[in-house]
Amino acid sequence: MNIQTAAAPATAKGPLVWRDMDQEALDNAYDQAVYAPNRDVILKRIAAATAQARTILGAPRRAAYGEGEHEGLDIFRAASFTARGAAEGSAPIVVFVHGGAWRLNQASGYAFLAEPLVRAGAHAVVLDFTTVDATGGDLMPLYRQVSRALGWVWRNAGSFGGDCNRLYILAHSSGAHLAACALTRGWREEGLAADFCKGAVLCSGMYDLEPVRLSKRSAYVKFTDGMEQALSAQRHIDGLTTPLILAYGTAETPEFQRQTRDFCAAVRAAGKPAKLIVAEGYNHFEMLEMLGNPYSLVSRAVLGQMGFA
Repeated sequence: MNIQTAAAPATAKGPLVWRDMDQEALDNAYDQAVYAPNRDVILKRIAAATAQARTILGAPRRAAYGEGEHEGLDIFRAASFTARGAAEGSAPIVVFVHGGAWRLNQASGYAFLAEPLVRAGAHAVVLDFTTVDATGGDLMPLYRQVSRALGWVWRNAGSFGGDCNRLYILAHSSGAHLAACALTRGWREEGLAADFCKGAVLCSGMYDLEPVRLSKRSAYVKFTDGMEQALSAQRHIDGLTTPLILAYGTAETPEFQRQTRDFCAAVRAAGKPAKLIVAEGYNHFEMLEMLGNPYSLVSRAVLGQMGFA
């Protein structure tokens, strides 16, 4: 007697919501945990690395770029400056804009990536800003704070031995989204020079909010037509004056990969400089972790952009 085991029924695909994705697929494409089962392990490693780096580097200088509760930043001074207490001349600056789905994380959690920058001879500045939950779902205050913070760093670089003519941006995830918005629109609103930023490395970001608005992230972000238009950097490339390095990992969600590829292609089509870095086998959180390793693919790009070997 032959007994056949019935195959599990395939999950039916629902109506298409974005390109070839139904609602479940799109929701998953904007949920990093679905594509990074080792997320919690990586975040624990990052926390441990940050604790160690803060022990080595010491407490950062804290400065306020505004009057709001979250409008502050951490400054880790270049190794040559901290060793002598003061230094002749000035050092380049790397400003880091953190991610966290616009809802999570603080500057205090990122000393791990400041250490290789400081050791290489750059000041590392890590921004704090409010969360979308605190603003009732509005992303505009986050964008304005990041733009304002960049303006503060550029104008006050001399106060911590920084060279405003060698200012660079590094950002990850939703931080890359906010940084891209600041580089395409925010710099003008803050009255900054067109060349205020000499280069930016944007990792694993989002550059057009239309599909994000259709995903489950709309449960906590109160998207409007105006917000979508204003904060979709890909629609404002005419305002971009900074050379970009854009990076993603091949183990990230399909939408985060596509967003980076499409943004890079659009920047290049506009005749502006953009380099694409693809990290084979890295997921979203591994992309962040590699920023603490000066020999990693993305860190080499950051240091190389500044002219460091």
